[in-house]
Amino acid sequence: MTQIPPLNALRAFEAAGRFLNFRAAAEDIGVTQGAVAQQVRMLEARLGVRLFERLPKGLAFTAAGRGYHARIAEAFAAIREATGTLLPEAGKVTISVTPSLAAKWLIPNLPAFTTAHPDIDLRILATEATSSFQTDGVDLAIRLGNPPFGASLDAWLLFLNEVVAVAAPSLLPDNAPVTPERLAGLTRLHTSHDTWPAFLSLLGLRDKGARGLRFSQVALAIDAALAGQGVVLASRFLVAPDLAAGRLVQVVPDVLHGAADFHLLSPRGARRTDSVALVVEWLLERAAMDKSGAV
Repeated sequence: MTQIPPLNALRAFEAAGRFLNFRAAAEDIGVTQGAVAQQVRMLEARLGVRLFERLPKGLAFTAAGRGYHARIAEAFAAIREATGTLLPEAGKVTISVTPSLAAKWLIPNLPAFTTAHPDIDLRILATEATSSFQTDGVDLAIRLGNPPFGASLDAWLLFLNEVVAVAAPSLLPDNAPVTPERLAGLTRLHTSHDTWPAFLSLLGLRDKGARGLRFSQVALAIDAALAGQGVVLASRFLVAPDLAAGRLVQVVPDVLHGAADFHLLSPRGARRTDSVALVVEWLLERAAMDKSGAV
């Protein structure tokens, strides 16, 4: 840290380099013209390099000053951007969700959201990693979990994690009832959640480790099921539109209740803008409509 010049001097240099004028730089950063000039002189003395040529009507970069200013300006831009992600911005709401939940539930519902709230800039951060409300600038998150979530968070239950086995109708052309034994013989589509052993146990079957296809995301496995490639286990709400449209069928009536459910999380305090509150209200209403079977 001893090699880093004082930040006040760097700030004065960055402003002076943008305007090539001490007076304009002083007005921009809210200090006197003499203070900017003094800070730049101190910086030049510390570096042992002349950064500006003083002209009768302003400044001109030296070769060293031009190159140094480009790097310093980039550093201040990065600081401004990083700081901006921490500050609430009217009309902007960032929500963190898993890629599968984004693809199969949130994105299909976005047209309805845009119609209801055209002035809100909803930004979707789709990631399997747990996002930070602070460092990632996230306002809301939808995640699998169980309360309590901590005193600093508000939490609302969106969906129970009701896992069902679904497949394309083309996989069962005879329309015959699917017995547990027949299900065990169908191609399984696996995901990182690895719920097949628990589901087969629910049916009274032992998992014999039959071959199947493996996917890193539930959304990909659902797409494979839609293509008739096998049976997938998925949360009911993620496949509800496909079930309603007949693109998928529930092959057995049994339901596996997951160990954790889908909750909407939000930090308490100053980050709760009016826009965030509206998004929370809309998400809860949309989830309630989906659970009731409303269109």
